[in-house]
Amino acid sequence: MIDRRFRGPADSSNGGYACGLIARSLEGPAVVTLRSPPPLEVALSVVDGQVWDGDMLVAEVAAAEVELEPVAPPAWEAADAAQVRDLESRFPDCFVCGYARGDDALHIHPGPVGAGVVAAPWVPRGDTVGEEFVWAALDCPGAYATGVLGRGTVVLGRLAARIERVPSPGERCVVVGWSLGSEGRKHHAGTALYAGPELLGLAQAVWIEPRPTS
Repeated sequence: MIDRRFRGPADSSNGGYACGLIARSLEGPAVVTLRSPPPLEVALSVVDGQVWDGDMLVAEVAAAEVELEPVAPPAWEAADAAQVRDLESRFPDCFVCGYARGDDALHIHPGPVGAGVVAAPWVPRGDTVGEEFVWAALDCPGAYATGVLGRGTVVLGRLAARIERVPSPGERCVVVGWSLGSEGRKHHAGTALYAGPELLGLAQAVWIEPRPTS
């Protein structure tokens, strides 16, 4: 059951956080494919790698290899200077990147640090320590790295992640996102979480751009 605190859109979970919770059903690196928006405050069941809300398929999870070559992190000071609150976001209350959230959220606000690369600082608190929070931190920076104008124009379709270590409370981290190209409405991105030069987590995502409305 996903608490409303961890919302992305107003009525469904942040995709990365939901994927991280779902991935806990497996050992090691995993890939989670979202089939419908993960609902909030609803009891979900995991059966044979599938996550169900009653008779609605929410997601599928499987073991994965994440062998993506990560982009090197900028210095903490450079990531801190680069961060930008997206005041045009369609998801102002997103647990990860929402500008309107209070102290209960991650407040990861990626900004450009190079061609096709974004970065932001993150310092976990005691109540944001766990693999699911690393998955969450690896989520939204990928959306900003796709190059699609505006955070709210793409939604997470699939996230594969490998967690090397969960950061400690108060540990200064930098999350980096970079584009891996596009295929029509599908946009690919990589993300990595670092503590200094140490790689803590690595992820590869597929983001979906909604069809234009007439």
